[in-house]
Amino acid sequence: MAAYGQAYQAYQQNSVSTASPGELTLQLYNGCIKFIKLAKTAIEKEDFQSKNEQLQKSQNIIAELMVTLNPDYEITNQLMPLYDYINYCLREANIHNDVAKLDEAQKMVEQLRDTWKEAIKLDRQNKYAPGAKA
Repeated sequence: MAAYGQAYQAYQQNSVSTASPGELTLQLYNGCIKFIKLAKTAIEKEDFQSKNEQLQKSQNIIAELMVTLNPDYEITNQLMPLYDYINYCLREANIHNDVAKLDEAQKMVEQLRDTWKEAIKLDRQNKYAPGAKA
């Protein structure tokens, strides 16, 4: 079992180191969703230490997404307040054990992730479509 764990860890590290910036952003969204779900489970089990750890991981991901926004693009002006609100929801959920706030944050992150996934798909289609310039 230890060999499997090491192989999986190597795979994960390789997937991060070889991912495009768009794929890394997608991985961040997926990680944030995963940690929100784990926090919900921890609240249900009244495991408040785990809830806190998972929500801190989610908040760290949102913070990373915020600092990597490029102010030269208009979309930054739309994403920054959204990320700020998601962070607010995560903080409130952590302070008050509020699953409804977690649901709200999760829904927003899932919508961002789905939009991002579609953008990556369209970008690939444009890059690799017959007749497209590489």
